[in-house]
Parts: sequence; C-alpha cells; structure tokens
Amino acid sequence: MQNNAAELKVLVVEDSKVTLKVLCNYLERVGIKPLTAELGKTALEIYRNEHPDIILLDAQLPDIDGFDIAKEIRSMEKTKDWTAIIFLTSMSKDEDLARGIEVGGDDYLMKPISEVVLKAKVAAMRRLVEMQRSLVAVTHQLNVANKELQRLSTTDGLTGISNRRMYDELSVREWRRCERMKKPVSLVMVDVDNFKLYNDHYGHQAGDECLKQVAAQMKRAAPRPGDLVARYGGEEFVFVLGETDADGAKWVANLLRQRVADLKLPHAASPLQHVTVSCGVVSVVPAEGMSLDVLMQSADHALYQAKANGRNRVESGEYGLVNSTGGN
Repeated sequence: MQNNAAELKVLVVEDSKVTLKVLCNYLERVGIKPLTAELGKTALEIYRNEHPDIILLDAQLPDIDGFDIAKEIRSMEKTKDWTAIIFLTSMSKDEDLARGIEVGGDDYLMKPISEVVLKAKVAAMRRLVEMQRSLVAVTHQLNVANKELQRLSTTDGLTGISNRRMYDELSVREWRRCERMKKPVSLVMVDVDNFKLYNDHYGHQAGDECLKQVAAQMKRAAPRPGDLVARYGGEEFVFVLGETDADGAKWVANLLRQRVADLKLPHAASPLQHVTVSCGVVSVVPAEGMSLDVLMQSADHALYQAKANGRNRVESGEYGLVNSTGGN
C-alpha cells in the first residue's frame, strides 16, 4: 500500500446497483471516492491493478462466490501487503460467518447496511491500514540501516574496498568453492614499497591518500564480480582470484604493479622517485590436506622474495614454501 493516508483506496464489490449506489454515496460523504465492481472477475482485475486498502465484498455474486474471491485475494497478496476485507451479507448463520473469517475476511456488515456502522467500520479499518503502512515503512528503514551496517562492517573505512573481516569470510568461501569444482584459486599479496619512509617524509595524511590510490588501481586490475580485493592490514593488500591459475594471477599482479607505477606518485625515498608496489603470487587447486592459511603464508613468502629482489616486481611462489617473513 503505497498511497498516503488521505488517499485511502476502497473497492466496493456489489451486484445490486441500488446497494452499490447507496454504499458509494456513504463513502463519498466521508471523502472517499470508491472503486466499484459488480462481478467477481472485475473485482479481481481491479485488485491486481489498483491494490485497494479496503474491500467491501458482497458474499454472493453472480459469477464468483465472494468467499472464493477473498481466498484468491489472500493468495495474491505479497508478504508486506495487507488488504482489509469486509463482507457484505444477509447471511446470519454462525457457520457462514466462520467461513468468511477462514478464507481471509476481517469483518462483516449485515444488509441492509447502516451508514453509521459502515463509517465506523471503515474508520476502524483505516486505522489498521495506517498501522500496516507505518510498520512497512519502519521495516524498510530497518532493512536499509542493517544493510548499511553490514556494508560498514565489511568495508575498509579508508580505502572503500573490503576489509580483513570480509577477506576472512569470502576467501574461505572461495577456497571451498574451488575445491568442490577442482579449479585453481590464487592469492596475490601486495605491499606498498618503502611505505614507512613515505609516511615519515610526507606525513600520514599523504600516506592515507597513497593507500586510497593503490586500492583504486587494485579494483581496476581485477574487474570480475567474483574477484575479491581487500586491505589486509596497514599498507598490505590482497587479491583472492577464484578459478584463476598462476599465469592469470601473475597477469593481474603485473597489471596492478604497472598501474601504480604509472601514477607517478612522488616518493623521495624510493630509487625510482615514485610509489611502487611489490606482489607475491601463489596458485593451487585446493584438495584434502591443503589449507588456505598455508596458501596465504606461501603468498606472503613470495612477496618477501619480491622485496628482497629489488621491489617494484612480481614474484611467483609455491604452495607450502613459507620459511621467511616479509619486510618493508
């Protein structure tokens, strides 16, 4: 129900032209211009197109039983929708009244219908409709807030890419997926060269800007929706590349290395006089007895080799080769 409270939609379903006119007059006197139907088939078409808030429904119609109409309407309602259904009937047996409630009716009006009673019933249902709208609005706001909290909890506040928490969650998922499919998964560890010296020389604000620009180039280097780009910690970043072999991962790493070098961000303490990155690449087809932790340690070792061999380079490593620890 998307209309405002002042725009209450009421559908009157009544095959008697006289009764229909009387009911419409009653509603118009309280500021409601009703929708009308004399047949059940027409009523269902109007419901599909207009989604009225309240339906005054004759229990006995020439083409479709009013109870069946109510049942059909309830089956068509979406999770967050609710339409108040008030049966119009001359039947007074308890079993008839009970049947109406069972098929989805909310209330009854006995014919001949009193204007005072009709207005009271519509006013009561209006309050319920408005409560339903408020509940839907609040639920929507909560869903939006929860999604934003989820996003914030898995996003690095500085760079806008995934954070360590997201890496921990999605890397395990990707490892298991590739294990089931018997496909390779690759990790690329990335480190900004001589970053401590960069911070000492240019200040932390410039250091933050440098990390943002590196992160932006990482997102450009791995455009596939399934690729994970995350800030691992400090000036360290990581790619998780599912269904990607060593050659593919090395290509992504070299693309990133070149993109960062092309930025020409000044770095007085670098031999090249601009910011560069080093990358360690390891790829493996996950299998029983292997672990993601070992893959990460192996990629970290490859990164250390890139640092030791002069920085601004990409080194490939082997799964299980984890002896050394990296440096700046």
